[in-house]
Amino acid sequence: MTIQTGRLSDPAVRAFVGAVNAHDRDAFLALLTPDATMADDGTDRDLADWIDREIFTTHGHLEVDSESDGGRALLARYSNDTWGEMRTLWRFTVEDDGRISRFETGQA
Repeated sequence: MTIQTGRLSDPAVRAFVGAVNAHDRDAFLALLTPDATMADDGTDRDLADWIDREIFTTHGHLEVDSESDGGRALLARYSNDTWGEMRTLWRFTVEDDGRISRFETGQA
């Protein structure tokens, strides 16, 4: 059963999922620290290139199936125009100011 975005526990993660699903690049970037990093399938990636290629130019969308670690870890169905739909894990590091300094994703 899918968890509605508005019911996700962590405010930063909730906003992250909302920005991805709304295709709102500006709102997405505002959630990140200036030095934010990310990894895909265990490999660090260039964040700006990755989000454009995997989310914003390909209509990325997250359907969250479950959350753990206080809402900072998600099991979700991720889809975009390039890869179709896949089961993915997402993990977030959220700083004291509520912004995300790192996220990691990969196939579940």
